[in-house]
Amino acid sequence: MSAAATTGVRPRTDEEVLESLGYEQELKRGLSFWSNFAIGFAYISPVVGLYAIIGLATFAAGPAWVWALPIVLAGQLLVASVFAELASEFPLAGGIYQWTRRLTGPRYAWFAGWAYAWTVTFTVTAVSYFGSVWLAALFDVTPSANQQVLWAFGVLALATLVNAVGLNPLKYVVNVGIAAELVASVLIGILLLLFFREHPISFLWEGLGAERNIGGSWFVGFLAALAVSGWAFIGFDACGAVSEEVKGARRSVPRAILFSLSSVGAVIILNSVAIGLASRDTSSVISGAVLDPVTPAVVGAFGGWVETPFELVAFVAFLACVIAIQATATRVLFSLSRDRMLPGSDIMRRVAPNQVPLGALAFVAVAASAGLLLGLDTAAVGTLITFGTGGYYITFCLVCSAALVARLAGRWTPGGSFRLGRWGLPINVLAVLWLIFEAVNMAWPRASLAPPGAPFWQVWAVVLVSAVLVLVGTLYVLINRPHERVREAQRRQPSHA
Repeated sequence: MSAAATTGVRPRTDEEVLESLGYEQELKRGLSFWSNFAIGFAYISPVVGLYAIIGLATFAAGPAWVWALPIVLAGQLLVASVFAELASEFPLAGGIYQWTRRLTGPRYAWFAGWAYAWTVTFTVTAVSYFGSVWLAALFDVTPSANQQVLWAFGVLALATLVNAVGLNPLKYVVNVGIAAELVASVLIGILLLLFFREHPISFLWEGLGAERNIGGSWFVGFLAALAVSGWAFIGFDACGAVSEEVKGARRSVPRAILFSLSSVGAVIILNSVAIGLASRDTSSVISGAVLDPVTPAVVGAFGGWVETPFELVAFVAFLACVIAIQATATRVLFSLSRDRMLPGSDIMRRVAPNQVPLGALAFVAVAASAGLLLGLDTAAVGTLITFGTGGYYITFCLVCSAALVARLAGRWTPGGSFRLGRWGLPINVLAVLWLIFEAVNMAWPRASLAPPGAPFWQVWAVVLVSAVLVLVGTLYVLINRPHERVREAQRRQPSHA
């Protein structure tokens, strides 16, 4: 017999939980646990993550770079555990902004939400830009730098259309993307390991002289590989950002956060090992002559016939990733605007008859498109992409630090259905320490990992873009005082605050 039946207390519905937190149900609650997991999986994306890191990481540390992956995964699982507790207690759209608001107050939360919104929006730009190469490849086109921007607009337009139509198309396309991921990742990885190995396992302990690329020290190169690998383990926060659209969110979202990260992490490690052992020309990757070691390894193993199907699978994975990221950014802006925290809040908080916040979606599409225009100058778009890798860790650090301070001050004792118990405090401490280390590591200016001739502002992208966001955000807070609007609403509805 359930506890509810024993005590005679009826469990609260999702809508009642939402009302107790101060909001009405406006978005469509149509996501199951598996759909919520699928959004997180598609956002993190083994295909996108691996393509983003494998060339640079091999350049920095040789085949031995793969040992950075379990370290980063372990650190991010600490973070995801804290997020799971927060998502269980505060199952609200926008995730990070809403969690920090309830842990520390609206002013700190505004900065966390401001940084998070721009980080996710810049990621829409970055993944659309990278995914455009695969869309062009399906038409047997190798685009120039300017042409790549046009193809990227095509990727972004497709994603925006899917998100605008409603929640069901989003679910279907993301599920197709996961199927593509499984083919491109798990199946190919296993086949490469079983039948197409070119090297013994001991090869994965080799640096092959990569330390010369990064200052002559293998340790410095491995630190760089840790920084690069961080890009592959972000996106699990998307599960929390869409909480108001998940059935049984207090139980489903925490599990989706942890399951999406751990499953994607396992797939990325599998494929990194498989491609490393199947690669026939690792020295060309280390020298910088080959930027994409994945396609040559796959085509070399299976033959030229696989190239077009592989390109199709890769494009579908990239498209699903853009859709999931854009959906997340839309919910973050909607959540901030619902509290009247942003200029244009009246437009971005509007929910269309199909229960999609189309105003917020339109803003994300326009902002991401503006970012793509920077692709006409590869150094400029590279700056946004570089910031995107560090922006997540800075934002995550804001959340976990707020949770730690609230625990120590006695202001927050986790009360959701997912709780870490006595492990909560040590895990929270370790999560903060990990995020501080990795944020500094990713922000560290490494000219050797930037494109040849990159200007200083691309090398210093994380620091400079963060400084600009802090400056603009501080001016906005001082002039418009958006946090006071939240406090005023709390005073009017004290039982919901």
